[in-house]
Amino acid sequence: MKVTEHIAEATEPIVSLEILPPTKGKSIESIYKQLDPLMEFKPAFINVTYHRAEQVYKKRPDGSFERVEIRKRPGTVGICAALMNKYKIEAIPHLICGGFSREETENALIDLHFLGVKNVLALRGDAAANEKFFTPHPNGHRYAEDLVKQVISLNKGSYIEEDIMDGVKTDFCIGVAGYPEKHFEAPNLDTDIYYLKRKIELGADYVTTQMFFENQHYYNYINRCAEHGVTVPIMPGLKPLTSKRQLTMIPSIFNVEVPVDLYNEMMKAKTDADCEQVGTEWLLAQCRDLLKNKVPVLHFYTLGKPHVVYNVLKQLF
Repeated sequence: MKVTEHIAEATEPIVSLEILPPTKGKSIESIYKQLDPLMEFKPAFINVTYHRAEQVYKKRPDGSFERVEIRKRPGTVGICAALMNKYKIEAIPHLICGGFSREETENALIDLHFLGVKNVLALRGDAAANEKFFTPHPNGHRYAEDLVKQVISLNKGSYIEEDIMDGVKTDFCIGVAGYPEKHFEAPNLDTDIYYLKRKIELGADYVTTQMFFENQHYYNYINRCAEHGVTVPIMPGLKPLTSKRQLTMIPSIFNVEVPVDLYNEMMKAKTDADCEQVGTEWLLAQCRDLLKNKVPVLHFYTLGKPHVVYNVLKQLF
């Protein structure tokens, strides 16, 4: 079932989750351990992040160094299949431009189509760890809108190899990212929304936002999007803050603002447990306000803190 169908047919608020694949060598049981308790709340779908390969230098016996690529979190496609099999739930793989060729992307989409995956989230992705600015694969995409175009082409039965005639048409529902506080590379929010609208006009079906900790950012964003003619569902992305370290780490990595009140309350906390309680109460208040304002979905970035999300959902539903 497509995300847009879930939203259109919902008679009560929808919950969705986002998880990281385990690092290479770890069992998928670590994912199940996080998700099993959250199934109580019947999430409509689960996003599975994709991660580009990283370049590292390994020392050779002769003392020289060899540059090799390693992927620390492989398995996105396999995890989607496993989640669909175990929980009978929609799994949404992230597709990223960084580190992938057009051929690799097409092959991944074919695999996902064979598995019965109905939804994908198309993202540019981050720059490589050793790069200051994003550099695309030589035969890949520079922008998320180009990735959206490729998915749309496959939905029409158009493959990279031009001699494929009457190719099977896929039927992916396409999500893209939105940034209530603007993407850090955009000069301003209106320009950012302009490029979001281009992806919608190409055929993207819905938007999932970057995390935010002040709901007014989200409300302002959906209003600005509407002014620009963006009318597809815009799902709010939510994440609990649970430590003082995150007060500087989260803004640095994700370019989002931590509200003064949340910062002050977190700084007053004496213990890690106190910090987690502050973050839990803040997230709960965010969710209650969003539900009061009729958001279509509450999308939670669980990212290793599923018990916090569980505690919030337990009080909401």
